[in-house]
Amino acid sequence: MSELLKRTLTGILIVVFVLGGFWLHPVSFFITGLVILTGTQYEYYNLIRKSGINPQMIPGLATGITAYTASTLVAMKFISINWFCILIPAVPIIMILELYRKEEMPFNSIAHTLLPFLYIVLPLSLLPFTAFNHSGIKSLLSHEIVFSPGVIVGFLLLLWTNDTAAYLAGVSFGHHRLFERISPKKSWEGFISGFVFTVAVACLLPGWLGVFDRIGWIATAVIIVAGGTYGDLIESLLKRSMGLKDSGNIMPGHGGFLDRFDSMMISFPLVYLYFTLFG
Repeated sequence: MSELLKRTLTGILIVVFVLGGFWLHPVSFFITGLVILTGTQYEYYNLIRKSGINPQMIPGLATGITAYTASTLVAMKFISINWFCILIPAVPIIMILELYRKEEMPFNSIAHTLLPFLYIVLPLSLLPFTAFNHSGIKSLLSHEIVFSPGVIVGFLLLLWTNDTAAYLAGVSFGHHRLFERISPKKSWEGFISGFVFTVAVACLLPGWLGVFDRIGWIATAVIIVAGGTYGDLIESLLKRSMGLKDSGNIMPGHGGFLDRFDSMMISFPLVYLYFTLFG
């Protein structure tokens, strides 16, 4: 099977399960986000372990899952925002635990245990705040609570449009390297193609998804193209520092969770900020 065919078939499955999960029902929205968060955070810790640094995987994952769950319950208004205070002990507990682990580079371990909270957990914990208690397109199965996945559905469609257009243009006629030191395969031709197609798709979203008007979706597309490109480059920087090509192999043709959702880590917080201010 050719690499392009493998990538295409896997990409279709990713779209079906991820987009369907976020759109189907509030519970599936929660589970889909939780799977992405846990998968990316787990892969990050595994990458770091290959460098000889041993982060605290279990406490780190437990804190990430707790943060995402608390964010969902706060967004649903089931609990008060004050419940975020339960996350405060996580940092001192992780630092205290390091005293008993006898690692050669304890502060490297602490740093890489905590970094995913900013790089992965925080961006993905913003997801529920764009869906719960917002109006717009409804979930496919449930209309019992105020819930609309319009922002994340539009975000993913634009993100994947950018990724696909940039990839196809890059492998077809990409000659001018975008950032060769970090990612030798990325090209300016791919970047420009991604930008054009993403903006074109953005023009089709207002009448269907609502949330923003046409100018708003175009602005969102620009944020996604710029933020997504930097997100991908940052993950490439991480992999190059570890001497690895992919973060995992769970998705044939796409690598791992971190490979597939890296562009989301930078672009989605910026889209959330735009949504909060202008949505």
